Amino acid sequence: MEIVRKLRAVAIAGGIVALLLGTVTAQASARPLEREHVHILESEVITDCGLTMLQETDVIINRVFVAHGRDGLAYLLENFHGSSTLTNLDNGLSVTHAFNSVTKDLKVTDNGDGTLTILVLSTGSLKVFGPDGELLYNDPGQIRFEILIDHGGTPTDPSDDEFLEFLGDVFGSTGRNDLEGLEFCDVVVQAIG
Repeated sequence: MEIVRKLRAVAIAGGIVALLLGTVTAQASARPLEREHVHILESEVITDCGLTMLQETDVIINRVFVAHGRDGLAYLLENFHGSSTLTNLDNGLSVTHAFNSVTKDLKVTDNGDGTLTILVLSTGSLKVFGPDGELLYNDPGQIRFEILIDHGGTPTDPSDDEFLEFLGDVFGSTGRNDLEGLEFCDVVVQAIG
């Protein structure tokens, strides 16, 4: 899996986890249905890429759901920023992934069968810094993709939604793509292995 797709999957999963946990309550109105601020601060020892590493994550996520259109379907606007640092426990060298992203639902379609198709725009940047703080890779730009959601019988209430399927990219990555074609482990091992 390419590093960009792996990190995008983490970002998308964060939004999906919030939906699955039911952290959002909704009411049909013109004002925001729900606002949420999440600060994830984690530290754990992991084994990946043939290395034993300390992974330190510091991510701030701000979300707001707003009803749009005559059907009052919920649209999500989400801002992520933070970093994840991997430190090789054998040599003390670290690589840091710093990211900023805005993800916005562009179109929510009620499919009439208990599901919603959501067209999502994600813009931002991912920067990878080596052990000496040098910028190794930079991936700014945007993508558009679609996901399929089971709305749990309540198309205007996202609190009971369940992610079903990633439907694919609608518009591929723009901007620089320094990490395109690179494997996550190759980047990590080259920097700190």
